[in-house]
Amino acid sequence: MKGLLDGLQLPGRAPRLLFVHAHPDDETLATGVALAHHVARGDDVHVLTCTLGEEGEVIPAQLGHLEGAEGDPLAAHRREELRRAMEVLGVTHHLLGAHGDGQDLVYRDSGMAGSAAASHPRAWAGVDLAEAAAALRSVVDSVRPDVVVTYDATGGYRHPDHVRTHEATCRAVAGSADAPALYAVLTPRSWALEDRSWLARHVPSGRGFVVPGLDDPYPSSVVPDEAVTHGVVDPSVVPVQVRALRFHETQVVVGDGWYALSNNVVSRLAGREGYARLDAATGRPVSEGAV
Repeated sequence: MKGLLDGLQLPGRAPRLLFVHAHPDDETLATGVALAHHVARGDDVHVLTCTLGEEGEVIPAQLGHLEGAEGDPLAAHRREELRRAMEVLGVTHHLLGAHGDGQDLVYRDSGMAGSAAASHPRAWAGVDLAEAAAALRSVVDSVRPDVVVTYDATGGYRHPDHVRTHEATCRAVAGSADAPALYAVLTPRSWALEDRSWLARHVPSGRGFVVPGLDDPYPSSVVPDEAVTHGVVDPSVVPVQVRALRFHETQVVVGDGWYALSNNVVSRLAGREGYARLDAATGRPVSEGAV
């Protein structure tokens, strides 16, 4: 399995990677291993966040008043969570379309599919694709990355904001003069099976957490092994990923080698992430021979 930089023609400077995500915490959950790994290598690592996750479900009871409150106080709280997590990871962070006052973004969390939040005039999933792509391209053209990483065409688990992020990122990269390599986060099915077996043995029972069964449905980002052509395997950076995740306290519970979101379903922190190269023009994976 290749690394994200293998086979690329790189300039005479530290390789530059840009990871594009929809909400705070997505970066650490989906690509935290790659972020920490490439920072440790001395690469120039950037994260772009498109919304502040205003529709997130708050886990700690003492912060429950932030959820759904008038004026979106959750946005400011999650922005600070994100800032601290990015400091731990050691990346350069960008917020898409941040206003000069530093409080609001142009785009807002659209919520899960069917949410009333999708009708908000600033909802990221509802913004015109040309506008969304232009906003993203301005960041791509400014950062000038060698590699761009985002979600697959399903958004990883079909969240509308993730799908829009994939679509806008593909169009932005396709229109970039520098033509960076584009990757999507994907998980080989064999890894997903191994992770669920590990979780069944290691997550404590009786605390309300849910370990998915081997035959339970998998996220749409879990694909046949042969579809995952690239990867970052580095268990040594998991402690850094964990420290960053702990700052996303409104959204994530972190255990010993695992984490859970507000639905209490657990996932493993395995120190490995899979990827596939995308054709920016179509948003679909390209064959290994075409990379």
